[in-house]
Amino acid sequence: MINVTCAIIFFESKILVTQRSEKMKLPLKWEFPGGKVEEDENEIECIKREIKEEINIEIDVLKRLSNSIYDYGIFKIKLIPFLANYISGDIVLSEHTDYKLLDKSELLNLDWAEADLPIVEEFLKLEL
Repeated sequence: MINVTCAIIFFESKILVTQRSEKMKLPLKWEFPGGKVEEDENEIECIKREIKEEINIEIDVLKRLSNSIYDYGIFKIKLIPFLANYISGDIVLSEHTDYKLLDKSELLNLDWAEADLPIVEEFLKLEL
C-alpha cells in the first residue's frame, strides 16, 4: 500500500483542485494535490513539501480528515487528506495539466480520481 497525502487548500472562499496530466497514472482525473510520503518524513512534512514541489505555493495545515483507502487493481493507496490555507506563492504546475479554484458547490461537477471521492464527500459535509 502506498501512503499518499493530499490537501484541500483554501484560497479565501475557493478550493484548489488539480488535474492529472496525460502521462500520470489516472490521466486527466481531478484530485486534491499531494504526493507520496517518503521514509524520513511525517505526513505534515510530506504535504507541505509536495505542495511546494508540485504547485510552488506555501500552505498552513489546519486539520486532518479521514483516510481513504482505494485499490486501483495495479496499486493500492491510503490517501491521507488535510485541510490547509494558502499562505504565499504563485501557482506553477510542475506535474499537473490544469488547476481550478472552485466554490465548494462546484466540486461534484469534476471527474475525480476514485480515491479522492470519499474525501470530497466528507469535505462537503463539514460545517466550515
